[in-house]
Amino acid sequence: MALQITWFVLWGVLWTVYFVLDGFDLGVGMLQRFIARDEGERRAALSSIGPFWDGNEVWLVTAGGATFAAFPTAYALMFSYLYTALLLILFSLIIRGVAVELRGKEEAPAWRAGCDNALLIGSFLPALLFGVAFGNIFRGLPMDAAGFHGSVLTLLNPYGLLTGILFVLLFLFHGALWLAVKTSGKLGARSAAWARALWPPLAWVALCFLAATKPSTRLYANFYAAPGLLLVPILAVTALAGARRLLDKGAAFKAFLCSCAVIALVTATGFIGLFPNLIPSSLDPAFSLTIYNSCSSPYTLGVMTVVALVFIPVVIAYQLWSFYVFRKKLDPAEALKEEAY
Repeated sequence: MALQITWFVLWGVLWTVYFVLDGFDLGVGMLQRFIARDEGERRAALSSIGPFWDGNEVWLVTAGGATFAAFPTAYALMFSYLYTALLLILFSLIIRGVAVELRGKEEAPAWRAGCDNALLIGSFLPALLFGVAFGNIFRGLPMDAAGFHGSVLTLLNPYGLLTGILFVLLFLFHGALWLAVKTSGKLGARSAAWARALWPPLAWVALCFLAATKPSTRLYANFYAAPGLLLVPILAVTALAGARRLLDKGAAFKAFLCSCAVIALVTATGFIGLFPNLIPSSLDPAFSLTIYNSCSSPYTLGVMTVVALVFIPVVIAYQLWSFYVFRKKLDPAEALKEEAY
């Protein structure tokens, strides 16, 4: 039982780190067409995520691999029941990567505009569909002994779409703050202004999400059973309010850290509410996939734990180093001279 709980926690941590890190990449990808006013600003925006986006996606690959190795039954059914949504996410992430890396290979305005549009689509769809997918997992999938009773349209229910919109706004706000931190001049100031403009709709949708979660899911049951856990969503709300207060004071970096905390705490709230479920059944809890009925053998989980303890710190150290190396603010005038993006 200890190994199963450990891997549920690690599973949640991997997804949390992915959303925190790739969230600003996706946010910048969605915003760059609207925030950047000229080629120098567009290159600066892309250069702000260029050294990080592929490293950030390592956490997505690791989360998927951990699901496969630790909870193979949940992995198999998740990629069966949510196949269309996950395939669209995969194709979108491929399009995003291609757009970032190939934009600077051709100087034709039509080529670069096409790459910018591809980056917009390849960032928006994963943000929306990850939210829709997790919203449906929180809500529970219509499954029983006969399998999944639904289609991709079943996933586009009001609660799933509300969660998708929440993810999009979280990542837009996160990306705007990242640009405010990483770029200078008018682009940095404009990004901060966008973050301030995005905060009210984000706060409103977050409140709607909290209200809709009570009748739509069973996520609150664990919080009722252990009221001390309510500290997690309370801290999420506090961090969201703190981000706006710090932004108004001109402390963009501290506001960005608060945004990181918001995403981490919102994700943690969802996983705490799910426990011990991985994929709840909305038809009958007896058919829910849990950490107990869908996990690998204790030997496999033990080996995975040793591997995780060895390699996850290595990945963290590498990413901290990369953030340190590329810590300098980006000047759009200087970015225009670069040929990378």
